Amino acid sequence: MGIMRTKSIEQSIKDTEEPEFKLNKSLGPLDLTVFGIGVIIGTGLFVLTGEAAAGYAGPAIALSYVVAGLACALAALCYAEFASTVPVAGSAYTFSYAALGEFVAWLIGWDLILEFTLGAATVAKGWSGYFVNVFELLGIAVPPQLYASAEGGISHDWMAVLVILGMTVILVIGIKLSSQFNQVVTAIKILVTLFIIGFGVWFIDAANLSPFIPAPAPGDDAYGSALDAYLLPSILGIDTIYGVTGIFTGAALVFFAYIGFDIVATTSEEARNPQRDIPIGIFASLGICTVLYILASVVFTGLRPYQELGTAAPAATALEATPFPAAQLVVSLAILIGLTVVVMILILGQSRVAFAMSRDSLLPPWLARVHPSFRTPYRITIITGVAASVLAFFLPLTTLGELVNIGTLAAFVLVSLGVLVLRRTQPDLPRAFRTPLVPWVPIAAVALCLFVMGFLTIGTWIRFLGWMALGVVFYFAYSRGHSRLGRTQAAEGPTEGS
Repeated sequence: MGIMRTKSIEQSIKDTEEPEFKLNKSLGPLDLTVFGIGVIIGTGLFVLTGEAAAGYAGPAIALSYVVAGLACALAALCYAEFASTVPVAGSAYTFSYAALGEFVAWLIGWDLILEFTLGAATVAKGWSGYFVNVFELLGIAVPPQLYASAEGGISHDWMAVLVILGMTVILVIGIKLSSQFNQVVTAIKILVTLFIIGFGVWFIDAANLSPFIPAPAPGDDAYGSALDAYLLPSILGIDTIYGVTGIFTGAALVFFAYIGFDIVATTSEEARNPQRDIPIGIFASLGICTVLYILASVVFTGLRPYQELGTAAPAATALEATPFPAAQLVVSLAILIGLTVVVMILILGQSRVAFAMSRDSLLPPWLARVHPSFRTPYRITIITGVAASVLAFFLPLTTLGELVNIGTLAAFVLVSLGVLVLRRTQPDLPRAFRTPLVPWVPIAAVALCLFVMGFLTIGTWIRFLGWMALGVVFYFAYSRGHSRLGRTQAAEGPTEGS
């Protein structure tokens, strides 16, 4: 009954049927695909693409998206096997509990709390930037007291707080309402992305795309301390931006653009036919978005010199190069609406992970109670919304984005390892979807994700490890002694896998 005790898949599924914890099964493959696309296309494409192109990769930001997309595709193959085998809320947390043991499951759940909560705050910051941009295009100046104005320091972003709290209310009301709202807004977001590509391609200046991979240049020392240096390049003695190094550094930053298909896995318990629908949602959303990202990033850097794209609203900045000023307003307004949904889905993902952890009593069980009318985990949803609001109000965009990325990549690593472990420990377990080429695909996923993590800053690594250390303390101080599985095993005696 140690910290490596595992929770059987059968028990995980049985827990979902308890009345006080039961969620509505209302999502089909279209809902899940739209949920994935709805969160994938967002701040990563419409905000961080500009920063990554201007500061690190130049036009080769398109190759950064290829690298990040490949890492996601490999991890997605592993996610799909787990999600179709363990159709329970909680995503990587639940999978790890079955394959790697309670302590590892706790760590990954703690990691996902960081990923989704900070993710919602990050997207809200991008939303705020486009909100200000829309009003500026209309000739209305938004008072600077209402939005972030600090460069790299503490901000004060009331606009970000507003959108987070609004989406929290929608999620409390109900998952199906959330899904219907998401379908409408995601359709708008896909249309605007296609518009940027189809409209912008006619105004590309080929000179802006040459050289496609800018020559390496010395890194900018203006960012100050050693904490701002990138881990792997520092170890290798590389102090440059652009070039090949810039492609991978750009990939580490825009990796944020791909978080979303793992959100699909968090809704397994609310899918009507999770064994079939979850893999469809994962692969469809990831494939569609990868193609759109590559094309859109080429258009962005083709319309304007990449050095000019490091703005709060790079899509609007790129479209300034066209002879139709109205396109800026239409696109910025549509992006603003689209980012609204991303905030909502990230809060959804966090609430479902914490819901699963609370149901297992690794977090206080009262957090997992569902609303008697709406049948949603309203308590943890409200707490998540408030926490994300505070983070969005105070922290700058890049700091938030990099922390989300390292948390996401760490989750991908553990899920990929979990596939290898579960294949060995439970080889006969029914699997609606099987990851191909095991063990090579999971090993490649782990290696590529760790490699991309190496191109995040030392400060990001320190903050991430500090958060995980806090999680270890919480586990031994509270979760280990309150574990529902641990208490059950203590009462009934050790069971297989404990």
